Amino acid sequence: MSELRFPEGFRWGAATAAYQIEGAVRDDGRGPSIWDTFSRTPGKVHQGHTGDVACDHYHRYADDVALMAELGLRTYRFSVAWPRIQPDGTGPVNPRGLDFYDRLVDALLARGIDPLVTLYHWDLPQALEDRGGWTARETAEHFATYATVVHARLGDRVRTWTTLNEPWCSAYLGYGNGVHAPGVRDAGAAFTAVHHLLLGHGLAARALRAAGAATVGITLNTGDIRPADPDRAADAAAVRLVDGLQNRIFLDPLLRAAYPDDVLDHTARIVEPTFLRDGDEKLIAAPIDLLGVNYYSPTYVAGRPGGAGNEAYPGTDGAVEFLPPAGPLTDMGWMIEPAGLTRLLERLAADYPGVPLLVTENGAAYPDKTGNDPAGEIVDTDRIAYLDGHLRAAHEAIARGVDLRGYLVWSLLDNFEWAEGYRKRFGIVHVDYLTQRRTLKASARWYQEVISRNGL
Repeated sequence: MSELRFPEGFRWGAATAAYQIEGAVRDDGRGPSIWDTFSRTPGKVHQGHTGDVACDHYHRYADDVALMAELGLRTYRFSVAWPRIQPDGTGPVNPRGLDFYDRLVDALLARGIDPLVTLYHWDLPQALEDRGGWTARETAEHFATYATVVHARLGDRVRTWTTLNEPWCSAYLGYGNGVHAPGVRDAGAAFTAVHHLLLGHGLAARALRAAGAATVGITLNTGDIRPADPDRAADAAAVRLVDGLQNRIFLDPLLRAAYPDDVLDHTARIVEPTFLRDGDEKLIAAPIDLLGVNYYSPTYVAGRPGGAGNEAYPGTDGAVEFLPPAGPLTDMGWMIEPAGLTRLLERLAADYPGVPLLVTENGAAYPDKTGNDPAGEIVDTDRIAYLDGHLRAAHEAIARGVDLRGYLVWSLLDNFEWAEGYRKRFGIVHVDYLTQRRTLKASARWYQEVISRNGL
């Protein structure tokens, strides 16, 4: 393959999330989150795993930052745990929670690593969920207050802020099909949560901007939705429906200040949209400087009467068939199609021009085993191939004119993979959960070289 170089100043990094790596769920005044509750509910998480200890990053952050520096990371995306800052989601601020992120940011900057803060990566304070969670409008308002509190402590050193990570997951998996916390199964609640998450983003983005934040954005798991048969009208209609539920329901209000008419019509068949008030769409469309793109795999659909649909896409039952993934799969059972990333980035640039893009997550789970190499190294060639293919796809998008500013691998560390517990490993650094020993995988050394040469 030919050598490829990325633009000067391209942001190379890695991403994590608080509940997946921090542990220390009862330390220093942290309150319970919906994931603490959900993971303790029998049958919800693989083998009853919890994030109680996870990677113990809360106590080992200095060593983890040293690893990042060794790999040459330029950017580290992490999330702040709302329950550490406001244990009940509102009211008094817990200074010890802010102190941890103070220490983390200072450690990163001392190593020349740019901190990128995500304010919400799914760990809603349980006290707010007890009052309705994201189905309650007040949660959006409380989120903006929390954002202001965090910025007041870290804003003098953190220049890039993202409000939400993958509100699609928070809404549809948390309140629609119930496979994520808080475990609600109610299509109407899912759509209500979508709106309040977006409203929370808009209110928080405005608050951050007013406080002087330099760069404000949001991260979406936008999807590359493909028809089973490109020449079949029913399949094109299925693509439009699913694209509306995964992409346009978020992108249009964020970047066009209005929900798409076809999505509103679809939503109204399931729930009366009383949650949508005059002026909300204008609030949601607070100007952003960056759109985070999380991409793992494409979705192929067909329009078929009686199709099974998918609870994660409310209202698709009886009309849409989601095709099983084809070809070699990751350990999550996800299809590997790097070209989908090129298509997605091009589509975003064409349909929503003027907003710089950043790949905030991309990576793959594989069943890594220690000792599969005479030297003891974890030779994760499948992961290297996955990352190489997707970086080439990202480079192709840049070559076609997409304003892509950087790439953050998911994930730095093996970690608590939500409902899958600890059985799925996405990290480029292996974690022995019994000893907390970190071991660089071959993919970590490979990525180190990519960063050092700014290309492939």
